[in-house]
Amino acid sequence: MKKIAVCLSGCGFMDGAEIHESVATLLALDQAGAMAVCCAPDIPQAAVTNHLTQKPTGETRNVLIESARIARGEIQDVKKIKASDVDGLILPGGFGAATNLSTFAAEGPDCTVNPDVERLVGDMLAAKKPIGAICIAPATLTRIVGKKDLHPKITIGTDKQTAGAINAMGGQHCNCKTTEMVSDESHKIVTTPAYMTGQGPADIFEGIRKLVNEVLRLADVYASRHWR
Repeated sequence: MKKIAVCLSGCGFMDGAEIHESVATLLALDQAGAMAVCCAPDIPQAAVTNHLTQKPTGETRNVLIESARIARGEIQDVKKIKASDVDGLILPGGFGAATNLSTFAAEGPDCTVNPDVERLVGDMLAAKKPIGAICIAPATLTRIVGKKDLHPKITIGTDKQTAGAINAMGGQHCNCKTTEMVSDESHKIVTTPAYMTGQGPADIFEGIRKLVNEVLRLADVYASRHWR
C-alpha cells in the first residue's frame, strides 16, 4: 500500500487548509487504495478568520491542532515526516497554504517557506518522489523548487497575477481547467487549480482525483526503478 503524506495548513479556506480540497484528497487516496499520512507544522496560524462574517477574530490558533480537525486526530508534526517514510506528498490549498506554509499571500515571489515544509519538499525532490499541489499551494511549492533552479510546469488555473508570480519564481505556468491537472513527469510534480477556478465540490474533486492518481502512478514509476 502506497503511503502519501498530506500536508495541511489549518482548517478553513480563509485561514487554513481548504476543507473540500483536503477531504477530496483523502477520499481519492482511499478510493485508490493508498494510505494518507496527514501532517502539518506545529506553529501559530498567521491569522484567524470568522468564516461566517469573513472578518479577523484576533484569536491565536495552532496550525497542527486545527489541521487535526480534518485528519480526525490522526496527524503528525511535519518535522517528523521523512521522505523515506512515504511514497509521495500532496499539499491541499486554502489560504493557509499561502499564509501558514509560506508568506506568499503577503510577499508574493519574495516569500519564505516554513523551514520544516521546505525541508520535506526538498527531500522529496532529492529522492525523486512525486509531489502534488492543489489550488494556491503550487505557489508555495514553486518557491521551493525555484530556489533549486528547477523550472517545472505548474498550474494554479488561469489567474494572470498569480501565474506571473509562479513564472517569476522559476515555474512555467500552464493554464488549466478545474477538472484537469498538469503533470511535469520529469520533475514528478503534479498540480490542479481546484477552487482557484472551480465552482463546486464535483468539479474540484475531478481534478484532485486525477492529481492523486497521477501522484500514485509516478510513485509506481519510482518504485519500479528502485526495486529492479
